[in-house]
Amino acid sequence: MALERTLVLLKPDAVARGLVGRIVQRFEDAGLKIVGTKMVQIDADLAKKHYFDLEERFGKSVFDVTANFMQTGPVIALVLEGVEAVATVRRLVGVTFPNEAAPGTIRGDFAHTSKAYTESKHTAAANLVHASGKPDEAKYEVDLWFDGSELHDYQTVAEKFLF
Repeated sequence: MALERTLVLLKPDAVARGLVGRIVQRFEDAGLKIVGTKMVQIDADLAKKHYFDLEERFGKSVFDVTANFMQTGPVIALVLEGVEAVATVRRLVGVTFPNEAAPGTIRGDFAHTSKAYTESKHTAAANLVHASGKPDEAKYEVDLWFDGSELHDYQTVAEKFLF
């Protein structure tokens, strides 16, 4: 099993609701290491680069709603590192729609919107977190959001026991 890096975005709803610390703690409690972090106000260009595949997969309206939502306030961008970090983060975050997310996941515990509600209102799912879906996607996203000088290598106390 290899160490991986993955991108996590704490979306505008997570920042506005004051959940950043509680969400980050979940990742650290699971043994993931923060190797990069910053607060960013996304512009239309970054939204297009980040969500480049949404329009093709789900249609222009889904892209527009998502891109516009992500520009409503600042996001916290994190690069997390750990064994199978991509899958670990996805498991901690839970499925896309919070009403379908299991209790104990970030979305299951802190969010409550449903697919039916968001579709009826033509709004984005306020689901708190973006997490890379696959290792190749994680690499693209980390490179998009961070340059090499913004990422750090160091050893945590927990690493002495985990690896």
